[in-house]
Amino acid sequence: MNTGRMRELGEKRSVIRELFEYGNKRKAEIGPENVFDFSIGNPSVPAPKEFSDELCRMLSEESPLALHSYTSAPGDLSARKSIADDLNERFGTSFGPENLYMTCGAAASLTISLSAVVGDGEEVILFAPFFPEYTVFVETAGGKPVTVPCRWPDFQIDFEKLSEVLNEKTAAVIINSPNNPSGAVFSEDSIKKLSSILSEAEEKFGRKIYLISDEPYRELVYGEIKVPFVTKYYNDTIICYSWSKSLSLPGERIGYILVSPENPDWKEVYSGICGAGRALGFVCAPSLFQHMIPKCIKMTSDISVYKKNRDLLYGALSDLGFEAVHPDGAFYLFVKSPEPDAKAFSEKAKKHELLIVPSDDFGMEGFVRISYCVSTEQIERSLPAFKKLAEEYSL
Repeated sequence: MNTGRMRELGEKRSVIRELFEYGNKRKAEIGPENVFDFSIGNPSVPAPKEFSDELCRMLSEESPLALHSYTSAPGDLSARKSIADDLNERFGTSFGPENLYMTCGAAASLTISLSAVVGDGEEVILFAPFFPEYTVFVETAGGKPVTVPCRWPDFQIDFEKLSEVLNEKTAAVIINSPNNPSGAVFSEDSIKKLSSILSEAEEKFGRKIYLISDEPYRELVYGEIKVPFVTKYYNDTIICYSWSKSLSLPGERIGYILVSPENPDWKEVYSGICGAGRALGFVCAPSLFQHMIPKCIKMTSDISVYKKNRDLLYGALSDLGFEAVHPDGAFYLFVKSPEPDAKAFSEKAKKHELLIVPSDDFGMEGFVRISYCVSTEQIERSLPAFKKLAEEYSL
């Protein structure tokens, strides 16, 4: 373990967390109603009432020993079975509990998966823009992140650039759809072509290339948009999921890893997942929320609020002259900076108490991310500040 690297990570928070903490400080100084904090993806919509009611019932009626005791290391069998059954019903798959490993949210899922399939010095392809912690997770697993920018303006995969970087050292490719920070959803055509290219690369280089699909926003899509279920297109798939966004439970840290049984070597991969979970100390995810899963497997929070926020903010900023990616999913707006330096743009926004995240750490320069998983009232109150910011740039 590189102790210097760990100290560096501990001493300097991510740009998102830095803005979030700055926002907390400003709220204490001038009042929370005067700060327009769009920095962090903290769901503003509460968990479904049925979820809260069931949680209260379990805590009051069921045995505390049963609820709070250790589960098996990969997770409670009934939780894993309920997940497999739900996925099979929705996507026409044939998963069993033996394909699932319960985790402390998507971050744990990713770090475990990368540790299981990436060797020292091997490469992991990231499609930019991507969640900034991906680079931390890849490097900690001993891998080397390789960035491939998505196409502008639709933010689908640039397959020509992907083909240029695939080589005998490529161990994995991470996709995140719906995407944080752009809100883009990879189309079925994109997933089909990606699967074909990776299959050809596996044959060419004589090695496995794992497609790791990070899916905490899978249920957060709007209108008729569909998110392709990746195991149906590519055999060497590992899915990392979290209920942080779909059920508004970011602080509870509950999710899973799914190893596709279509991979002929899935048992070896699953053993690697179990071994990595053990080595990293990620065994027995929070048991209370594992026991909740069979009861809430069909639930989602009310995402209509996010759609309302998206339409309001996208429309208002477009009218003001800002250029943004139209998000089909998640709850982020990716806005083109009016000047080349997105960090400078973000600093100018601070003068109007607008906290928006520059895109540099997302692997792409020249944009800012605006999290619209806030109250609709905050968006409405922020519009005069955005107007002043637009006027500053003569938009």
